[in-house]
Amino acid sequence: MNTPPASPWQLARRAARMNPSVIREILKVTERPGIISFAGGLPSSKTFPVAEFEAACAKVLTDDPKGALQYAASEGFGPLREAVAQTLSEQSSAAGVPWAVDPAQVLITTGSQQGLDLVAKVLVDAGSKILVESPTYLGAVSAFVPMEPDIVAVDSDAHGVLIDDLRAKASGARFLYVLPNFQNPTGRSMDESRRAALSTTAFELNLPLIEDNPYGDLWFDTPPPAPLSARHPDNCIYLGSFSKVLAPGLRLGFLVAPKAVYPKLLQAKQAADLHSPGFNQRMIAEVMKDGFLDRHVPTIRALYKAQRDAMLAALARHFGAMPPDVEAMPAAEADARLTWNTPAGGMFLWARLPAGMDAQDLLPFAVEQGVAFVPGAPFYADHGDARTLRLSFVTPSVEEIHRGVAALAAALNVYATTLTA
Repeated sequence: MNTPPASPWQLARRAARMNPSVIREILKVTERPGIISFAGGLPSSKTFPVAEFEAACAKVLTDDPKGALQYAASEGFGPLREAVAQTLSEQSSAAGVPWAVDPAQVLITTGSQQGLDLVAKVLVDAGSKILVESPTYLGAVSAFVPMEPDIVAVDSDAHGVLIDDLRAKASGARFLYVLPNFQNPTGRSMDESRRAALSTTAFELNLPLIEDNPYGDLWFDTPPPAPLSARHPDNCIYLGSFSKVLAPGLRLGFLVAPKAVYPKLLQAKQAADLHSPGFNQRMIAEVMKDGFLDRHVPTIRALYKAQRDAMLAALARHFGAMPPDVEAMPAAEADARLTWNTPAGGMFLWARLPAGMDAQDLLPFAVEQGVAFVPGAPFYADHGDARTLRLSFVTPSVEEIHRGVAALAAALNVYATTLTA
């Protein structure tokens, strides 16, 4: 028999550092019939403004069909960039920190994930030191890793990065990547005092901040404090998304960058895809006219708050009530039970198993009971906490949330018996 020839394809070194998304692999499990999924980071399809997009589509094709279907500027559709700049400026001023965002510094991206990719390409060399929260968004790590950086986790608590540890680790770092609002995966938010301290410290250390804010509009009771980028704009790149407030299928996001780095981000964008879909940009600009988001986003907040409350109630029913401050619990008490936080917005709740348990080991038992979640360890850049797990509350119905938490409790009981057998 003839020996088949060796593969002619020689992969780049960076390709070896690319790995399948843990979350995407788990989502395959959720496709099984009957599985209640707390795993995905998907917005609820109930929130998609279908009628408004239908009308916008017709208007765009009527008003300027040739322009909408032609190649477009790499920077993005002018009216959409202006709308982004105006919205950010108004929100920041309302939060007490004026930020005059220049539309010329807004770059429309193919989802905010592309913004992370562009940041990595422009700012990271092999061996570069970059800082992240602990834990942090897995998609950001996936975007950074191919550039072969040295990723260093900064110790964090319920309010985000700890300033003393940041000072200890900042030397030589290219930037700190941070999600101040309803963070993925933990759902935590930075309060005003922590933001002020972080912004001041980063400025003093000459440390750029990459501020990722896909969830900031999804607050339940009180808007979050002003962005970090409003405090020292020349020290920050701000990333945002239309996916969580309109529709992820359009794959549109944006970044706001200082003039010193914007041209290189634009060149990286041009090399990647020339421009984000111009037709989609025009549709979003049309939908955003006349203050539609001011009317639409509150309906998303109300839905997600009700579903968060349902999950909190179900967890308390099956695992016992939690004190307001989880971190203040005595260690022995926290180690003996499932604990969780109470996010003030966003899409995720962060939980921790009793001592001696591993969320990855629990997952098969949960799937057997008909529920899925995401183990928390992959969200850590180093020394992942195997006891943690992320629960998303926005896509299941209230009834499914109650059944899913009951299934999780049953799975935990079965798993616990295997540890004592």
